Amino acid sequence: MAHLPADLRFTPSHEWVRPHDDGTVTIGITDHAQAALGDIVFLELPDIDRSVAAGEEMAVVESVKAASDIYAPLSGTVLAVNETLEDAPETVNEDCYGDGWMLRLKLAEGADLTTLLSAEQYEKTLGEEA
Repeated sequence: MAHLPADLRFTPSHEWVRPHDDGTVTIGITDHAQAALGDIVFLELPDIDRSVAAGEEMAVVESVKAASDIYAPLSGTVLAVNETLEDAPETVNEDCYGDGWMLRLKLAEGADLTTLLSAEQYEKTLGEEA
C-alpha cells in the first residue's frame, strides 16, 4: 500500500482533507478511490461560494467504470475548485494528493477535523475492506 501523507485526514468514503493554518482545507479523493474508479474522464465540481454540510454530496467523479459521488468531509463554503481538472481529469489518477486536489473549503464554525480519520486509522479501514 502506498504511504499516506501524514498531514492529511481521511473519511471512510475515501476523501482526503489537508488542513491549512488559515481555517481552510483542501479536499480530494484518496489513492485507493482513484485506483478503484480507474481512468477518470470527467469531474463535476461545486460552484464557488456554495455552502456544503458534512456528509452532503458536493461533487461527482466519472471514470471509464462508473460515476461516483464525492461527499463533503466537513461543513463549509467552497472557496476554490481545481479548474485544471476540467481539461485534465486524469491528473487525479496521476497525483491525487498533489495536483489532483479537487476543491478548497473555508470551514464552518465548529467544523472539527478530529472527527476525521488519521492516516493510520484510514489504512486500517482499507485493511478491513480487503
